This record gives sequence, structure tokens and C-alpha cells, in this order.
Amino acid sequence: MNGHAIRQQGSTLIEILITLLILLFGLLGLVGVSSRAHMAELESFQRIQALELLQDIANRLNANRKVAACYSNANTGVTLNTNTVDSSIPACTLGTPQQQNQAFADMKAWRDLIKGTTEANSASGAPIGAVGCITQDSPNVYLIAVAWQGLARTAAPTLSDGTVFPCGKGTFGDNALHRVVTTKVQIGDLS
Repeated sequence: MNGHAIRQQGSTLIEILITLLILLFGLLGLVGVSSRAHMAELESFQRIQALELLQDIANRLNANRKVAACYSNANTGVTLNTNTVDSSIPACTLGTPQQQNQAFADMKAWRDLIKGTTEANSASGAPIGAVGCITQDSPNVYLIAVAWQGLARTAAPTLSDGTVFPCGKGTFGDNALHRVVTTKVQIGDLS
């Protein structure tokens, strides 16, 4: 045995610090991934809520189709949001009094869903800042849109001419936070 050779036992303080530093960066990366996954989950949840709002009013409009124009206030269009009060829901003047009352009740119920007031915890009942819009595209075609505020910036929803989608436009401060889902309801003319 050589008396000059020194056997190293254990780890040096530098090795321990480097190991802790690598572990720290790994944990920070994991936190970042977890945060992004949570954000994507919340965005997905809001989209599902918006699609449920969209389907709800599409079903209501289709069920009361004889006065479908009442839902869009004819060619004027209707926009409902969390600030909409009963008096700003347009009165229906078409059809029978029962159909008129049903249209008003449907719009009021949809407004309440947009507000999230039907949920025990209204913060989870509707997408953030939800806005519902119904416009009449042509005599028997209705465009229904639900807009809301997203959590992360992305491309703003646009029309074919490049302009920002009108439902909810300017409501969320930054068009990159503007989200929207749409559907069209076509009422058949069977007469």
C-alpha cells in the first residue's frame, strides 16, 4: 500500500450543493408544468360551460320556433351578459301570448345561466365574464354565440374578413383573452 494515496470517503460540500441545485431546477420545472396543466384544465372547463350555454339556448329557440325571431329581437340581435336586467330583455310581439311569455322566460333563464346564478357556487357556474349573443343571419337562420374571458393569451377569434368576432368584443380588455363558441340554428319553413 502506498501511504501517499488518500481515499476519499463521503461527498464534498460542493457535490451536495450541485445536487441540490439540479434538484431545485427539476422541481421548478415540475411546478411550471403543473401550473400550465391546471391552466389548460380551467380553460377546458370554461369551454365546456360555454358549450352547455350554447346548447341550452339552441334547444330553447328550437322548441319555440314559431317565434324564433323573438330570441334575436328580429334583425337587431340580442346580447346578454352578467349585467343584463329583465327590463333590457326585448319583449316578444310575435305569436301567441303563451309563445311570447315562453320566449321571455327562456331569455331570462339563459341570462341567469350566463350569470351563473343557478349554481350554488356562482364562480363555477359560467365562464368568466360570459356574454351570450343571438343574431338572425337570414330569415330562418340564427347565429348563437357565447363569449368569455380566457386565462392565457392566444389569438383573438376573428371573422373571415379578419375583424374580431363581435360577441364579447372589447369586454375582456385584451382581445387575446377573448374566447367564443358558436352554433347556427336553422328553422325549417314547413308551411
